[in-house]
Amino acid sequence: MKSTIILKSFIGFSLVYLLIILFEKEEIAWFLKPLLLPFLILAVYINEKFTTNNVLLTALTLSWIGDIILMFSDKGELYFIAGLIAFLLSHISYIILFSKQLRIYIKKSKIIYWIGVTAIALYLIVMMLILLPSLGHLKAPVFVYALTISIMLLFALKGFLNWQKPASIYILIGAIIFVASDSILAIDKFYTPLQYSSFLIMATYLIAQYLIVTGILKLNKKK
Repeated sequence: MKSTIILKSFIGFSLVYLLIILFEKEEIAWFLKPLLLPFLILAVYINEKFTTNNVLLTALTLSWIGDIILMFSDKGELYFIAGLIAFLLSHISYIILFSKQLRIYIKKSKIIYWIGVTAIALYLIVMMLILLPSLGHLKAPVFVYALTISIMLLFALKGFLNWQKPASIYILIGAIIFVASDSILAIDKFYTPLQYSSFLIMATYLIAQYLIVTGILKLNKKK
């Protein structure tokens, strides 16, 4: 019950934060950003413990650290790289989280699985073709990051084919939106500036984190 209240508080606080960004009050949003993910971290922490509890907390904490580091990315490229590393480790934690939740593979879902694998591979190829010419010396780290989020999405797809609904739907949609959020950020930073980029990046990011956390908590709810 307490966990549910905190998750609802996260939604409310996130809406306020996004409205502030939409009205271009960036100086206020800057101070509020570090307060967002602690809602989700607290919701998981006070929830009934489950097998992958600590892995989820690790993923969220690393994302939170990445959020804070990226707040200073305008001060130098080093901050961007450090933030990238924090989120890379966060996505690796999500991969571990999803893999630990996986059940026996359902053979009848092979067609859906391979369609998903093809779509993810195409996404990775297209994104790198778009970004590579403007990445400079960041080609390798950005490729590693793009590959990692693609693998994260692949594990979410595997989970979707095995986990019970609606938890599996929450997690897959969350993973897709997370990849979308990172893609918007990459295109805005390395390819071409996008209108309302700050709003779009944070809106998709917050929705993604909320859906993944909600899905994992539903998946591990004690009957």
